[in-house]
Amino acid sequence: MANLSRLAFLPGAVVLFLLPAWLGGSPALYSAAVLIAIMAIMAYGLDIVVSDLGEVSLGHTVFFAAGAYVTALLSTKAGAGAWFTLVASIVVSLGLAALVGLVTLQLREFVFSLVTYAVSVVAATIAANWMFLGGSDGLRGLPTLDLSIAGLSLSARNDQEFWPYAFVLLALTLYLVQRFRQSRLGQAALMVHLNPRLAIMSGINPLKVRLQVFLFSAPVTACAGWLYAYQRAYVSANILETYFLILMLTAVVLMGRRQLLGPLLTTALVLIQEKFFSFGSYADKIALGSLLIIVLAFFPQGLIGLFALRRKQARTMAATLENSK
Repeated sequence: MANLSRLAFLPGAVVLFLLPAWLGGSPALYSAAVLIAIMAIMAYGLDIVVSDLGEVSLGHTVFFAAGAYVTALLSTKAGAGAWFTLVASIVVSLGLAALVGLVTLQLREFVFSLVTYAVSVVAATIAANWMFLGGSDGLRGLPTLDLSIAGLSLSARNDQEFWPYAFVLLALTLYLVQRFRQSRLGQAALMVHLNPRLAIMSGINPLKVRLQVFLFSAPVTACAGWLYAYQRAYVSANILETYFLILMLTAVVLMGRRQLLGPLLTTALVLIQEKFFSFGSYADKIALGSLLIIVLAFFPQGLIGLFALRRKQARTMAATLENSK
């Protein structure tokens, strides 16, 4: 069954990859496709923590920024190649996750959320004022993405050439998230989330599991920052704006938690609206924030949960009518 499930995704993956070309292949379409893939990857890192661990991290923008800043610094100041900056982004994000995790994961619920948000505020302040990171002007002049290896030329000079790399990274992220949820760590995280006492009785160390999940999630979001830096060729403190956090949270909760394609579909809906049907930059941000508020207030199980509830109500009504005959 697992093999059949994976095979069922192949036609959808092929359609997704070819979709920008089928729709005309304009630069705007490829730009939107690349950005959707990057932002979805960013959101999947948070999705692991929120949906599987049950903790709401408000500091995951720090890992996204870490991937972008490490890439920008190493490529512009040290002339490092893309493979090296990718590995460095993962290593730095793991170090930050370990530091933040050891401090915060003994905290629970809103205290954990407040502390992680404070971490993001501190990071934004440092990025905006430390000249080593470019200060408010940021870091410019990043080279083009070049993953050439063993004589094989793999580079991207525009969004159309960027799309295959963004697509592959997105597909790899989906695969890793699915495998995580099927793994012992994923099952342990879910048990810690749903029934901590039972988890402890089963020999699971909740603090160890929380730290491991946090360490797994950080590089996912950092890889999105790595690709974002090359795609934009520019990194600044704006990358730590609240907008990115709200986008991540909305991507996680709109369709419903633990929905593998949920963050991708939500990110696509939000960015397509902003890219092609924009109300204006400030209006788009207000619309995105309002959407998050509405979902959290009225549809805590997400749209999938709402549809499931409606189906259950319809079945109950049908059964009642059948019994009354």
